[in-house]
Amino acid sequence: MKKLIPKFIGFYFNLLTLAAPSLGGRKGFFFFCTPFGAKIKAHQLSFLNTAEQINYPFENTTIKIYKWGSGKNRLLFLHGWQSHSFRWKNYINLISKEDYTIYAIDAPAHGQSGGQYLNAVVYSRLLEKFATDTGPIDTIVSHSLGSMTALYTLHRLPAFPVQKVIITGMPSEVNDFIRFYQGVLGLWNSTMNVIRSSFEREIGHLPEYFSMPAMAKGLTTPCLLIHDRTDPDAPYHKVHEVHQNWKNSELMTTESLGHNLRSPAVVQAVHDFIIRKEAVLA
Repeated sequence: MKKLIPKFIGFYFNLLTLAAPSLGGRKGFFFFCTPFGAKIKAHQLSFLNTAEQINYPFENTTIKIYKWGSGKNRLLFLHGWQSHSFRWKNYINLISKEDYTIYAIDAPAHGQSGGQYLNAVVYSRLLEKFATDTGPIDTIVSHSLGSMTALYTLHRLPAFPVQKVIITGMPSEVNDFIRFYQGVLGLWNSTMNVIRSSFEREIGHLPEYFSMPAMAKGLTTPCLLIHDRTDPDAPYHKVHEVHQNWKNSELMTTESLGHNLRSPAVVQAVHDFIIRKEAVLA
């Protein structure tokens, strides 16, 4: 029965866009932006409660930000779709709290943050506001949608105040995401055309605009890209294109870790890049 639920949802949107295109397109767009992640578990909350917790106002909702340490260098962790800040536990535990002030954000509609919807544009506005209010960031560490947000923000705001960026498990094309959900839900092409039009109205661009290899051109911020060759959610060859287009980047390729990249070696590589002092990569 669970396997049929996506098809029922798709059938609903097919009929709705046929009967009321404007309403159907808008509902379809916001459905794509609605996460259905699990609630935070007790042991995860126990770790998050070791942080100072900040209730941060953002666009008519409240965002939960966690803060550890009191060092002069600021780190910011951005999680991905249907995740939350607990994913960074092993990374945070390895970092000196005397040398760094560490922030982790629960994205809108995720973790303990308010809100109903999330996409890279909303996430980017949050990132911009945080940097404006808090000050320059030494390193951003990101995963999945958080990584797409970091890259998009650097493209959108060339003077964004960050010294280094770590991009892990990044999807590279919004169009790939949309095509995936079209297949899962069984949406008609005519339905997708209506939803794409709504996407353009809400975001200001068609999905094709959000191509990470294209946006990486011209970026010079030192960057470490980490991606698994077998990632089922974000094709490896696309992040390789990002690496080729991003002048000051290096690429760490892993094997058999999938999309989540859970490995002590990845945690260590992130830590080592954070504490690296040279401004330009070899």
